[in-house]
Amino acid sequence: MFAMSAGNRVAMILYTDAYIIRGTVATRHRRITDILNGAEHQFLVLEDATMDEFGSRELAQRTEYAQVNLGAVLFAVSAEPVEPLPELRTPKIPEQALISIPPFKITGRIHLLPERSLADALEELTGTFVPVTEATIWSDVVSESRQTVAVAAVNHARAQILAPFQAADPWAGLQEVRSSGDRPAEPSVAEVPDRPEPGGAEPDSIPPDDDLIG
Repeated sequence: MFAMSAGNRVAMILYTDAYIIRGTVATRHRRITDILNGAEHQFLVLEDATMDEFGSRELAQRTEYAQVNLGAVLFAVSAEPVEPLPELRTPKIPEQALISIPPFKITGRIHLLPERSLADALEELTGTFVPVTEATIWSDVVSESRQTVAVAAVNHARAQILAPFQAADPWAGLQEVRSSGDRPAEPSVAEVPDRPEPGGAEPDSIPPDDDLIG
């Protein structure tokens, strides 16, 4: 009943809002997005699973098999990225995106159908698990540092925001401002006192000779 063919095992990592779960799954598919979207049930059974709870000081729990509810999965990462077969490729346009899926944030490339407006393409992005390539994943809430993976399969129903995104350099233009600020300001004409003409009156700030003689 539990016999698995080595050729049909895919190592993957599942993230929930409380756990990181690692293991292998028996499947006829090659890509994690196909595994999750093509699941016969609302769960996956992982073999040789480890379960690591966020914020816990206990060691990760290990079990021979674990049934994981797909509705609880925020996103999944393949331990061994697999390139799609050429005959399975559908021409799509990559678009940089930001996905908010608490307690995580993800930036990466979503792949939209061409010859459509961005709004229409987003409306047609209806998969249960959406692939995000060149994905950067992090969470300040659960102290998960940034990591970059080839592909993350994101649970569409758990994502709160999925929007086009352009990374901005916070230091852009700072050098120019700093360079201009380092130059000493030239005094204006009003700040430079006029020199008296020879034989002319002294500036008002110098007392007359009678006061100096006393």
